[in-house]
Amino acid sequence: MVKLKKDNLIIAKKKFNSRLIVGTGKYKTMSECAEAIKLSGAEIVTVAVRRVNIIDKKKPLLMDYIDPKKITYLPNTAGCFNSKEALRTLRLAREIGGWTLVKLEVLGDKKNLFPEMIETLKSTEILSKEGFQVMVYCNDDPLMAKRLENVGACAIMPLAAPIGSGLGIQNKVNIKIIRSQTKLPIIIDAGLGQASDATIAMELGCDGVLVNTAIAKAKKPFEMAKAFKNAVIAGRQSFLSGRIEKSLMGNPSSPIEGII
Repeated sequence: MVKLKKDNLIIAKKKFNSRLIVGTGKYKTMSECAEAIKLSGAEIVTVAVRRVNIIDKKKPLLMDYIDPKKITYLPNTAGCFNSKEALRTLRLAREIGGWTLVKLEVLGDKKNLFPEMIETLKSTEILSKEGFQVMVYCNDDPLMAKRLENVGACAIMPLAAPIGSGLGIQNKVNIKIIRSQTKLPIIIDAGLGQASDATIAMELGCDGVLVNTAIAKAKKPFEMAKAFKNAVIAGRQSFLSGRIEKSLMGNPSSPIEGII
């Protein structure tokens, strides 16, 4: 029997078995959040420092439900609209929990929630110089993705569609271009709506996906968590297997010579 090589997700030299990253927001309760994460098999969870309680011991603490010794916390800057806010938030996260692997998210407006790329690029460079390993939420622009790599990003996280929209991947071509020009991990972030979207992302050659709303707001969050887990695995296996060439003409599955 041939022994298969371990296929880990590697971010900032850290190895993870799961290629699914999940958020901790929008769930009805923290216990529901914890159970969904367990069922998803995710080993990284995003934590909105400005929104999720990780300080006030008088209120329910996320750490009481999700053990940071077993699950990697990825502090993010959700709700930040400029570089100053984002930098302050992540510096605070480092002071609170010693976290240096972080997700940078600087939004341009409160309606569309698209990334503000000028502020994002500036913040990435500053944080990288300060010793942070920065996973960067960005648009699907290959040129900007390359600039993020050049200023020190440790992972590129292009959106599939607007945050929480559930529209799925809207620009496969740009995702493929970004994949072709970088060796950094590419994590599809934002806009996925169902498990098949995750499979498509993985088949495009992405290293992982980040999902929050699609699981948290599903009619059956636990079942959707399991669906995304399986979809990511299937998509990765499909990508590594090497798909057949596309053809405009038919190609019979069985021989056409020597038939009865």
